[in-house]
Amino acid sequence: MLMIIKRDCGQAVLEFALVLPILLLLLFGIIEFGIIFHDNLVLNQAAREGARLGAVGGTDEEIRMTVERVAAGLDPARLQLEIDPPEDERLRGDGLRVEVRYSVPIVTPILAEFLPNPYPLAAAVTMRVE
Repeated sequence: MLMIIKRDCGQAVLEFALVLPILLLLLFGIIEFGIIFHDNLVLNQAAREGARLGAVGGTDEEIRMTVERVAAGLDPARLQLEIDPPEDERLRGDGLRVEVRYSVPIVTPILAEFLPNPYPLAAAVTMRVE
């Protein structure tokens, strides 16, 4: 009787080699989206702090410094700030709008094909001037 010897010592390596790119893409995607969500939270907090300072009488320069201080972990070259109305036009009871925009660079090459690179984020907060 003829016996067929079945060897599957390389099967696990082959399966791992086939699944590894998908696992790496998933892992890097989770990391990339975590960075985007973190930066979005930082932007929201920076806009909130800036609007609060402006609502209690802070100048545009103080608002700008506060936003930059709160968003210290972000690249200041990619950070944009818009304050409306300017400090000389603010009246008690009117709304003060602070908008902070930031562009998050996507570092994972495959994700950069599906998402805009850099990925734009924006946070705006409006508070009543006291």
